[in-house]
Amino acid sequence: VEMSLLRTGSETGGGEDKVKALPGGIVNIINRLELFNICMPVSPKKKITKENNFNYKTNFPSPLERVRVSWKPGTMIYPLPAVMISCGETEEEYNIITISWVGTICTNPAMCYISVRPERHSYEIIKRTGEFVINLTNEELARATDWCGVRSGKDYNKFREMELTPAAAEKIKAPIIAEAPICIECKVREIIPLGSHDMFIAEVVNVQADARYIDKKTDKFDMQKAKLIAYSHGHYYKLGEEIGRFGWTVRKKPA
Repeated sequence: VEMSLLRTGSETGGGEDKVKALPGGIVNIINRLELFNICMPVSPKKKITKENNFNYKTNFPSPLERVRVSWKPGTMIYPLPAVMISCGETEEEYNIITISWVGTICTNPAMCYISVRPERHSYEIIKRTGEFVINLTNEELARATDWCGVRSGKDYNKFREMELTPAAAEKIKAPIIAEAPICIECKVREIIPLGSHDMFIAEVVNVQADARYIDKKTDKFDMQKAKLIAYSHGHYYKLGEEIGRFGWTVRKKPA
């Protein structure tokens, strides 16, 4: 017998969704208006009320009627990059610190920031040398990324422990991580104490990219091929599929 699947739930959106199977022929003849009122989307012409609190396109409560929860102030800007910061002027002090409090703050001149707790081993190195490298991470570097964030450079040589290669930067003394897909060389311009963290505002003086991830036709860095990772609420994630490019909503379609 042909079967039709209907999703049922309360009119207010509460409770668990259940899938109910009904014979296709019976669906067309039985008079179960109360069932259809629950299963079918609200008509776009029907006024949404507290008793009929559904968005007819999604079968979810309308935006103004959805329950929202307030939390105390906190860091909720996620996902974020999970980067490894390399620093140090000599091989003896080379170190790596994993940071997600990182971002772009200016296009021209190219500037960025990292925020570091003063008690971290790398803090004094970066403050004294005024240099660091932002090494983007990918799936291959996921284990090293996490490990370098939970171990201290006071106790470990992180390059050696994670079998990473310190290589020469072009504009600064701090090393790049040769295994990283993108290495952003930075010089500190200002340090701003904020509270738990100090913000290092820096100018980007050079960028090194792994040629394996550069598209030969467009000469652009291929994010999908590099398999970069992101960080959110204590978890690491792969990046998903592209859903559009900048300006795609207003770009004219080719004739």
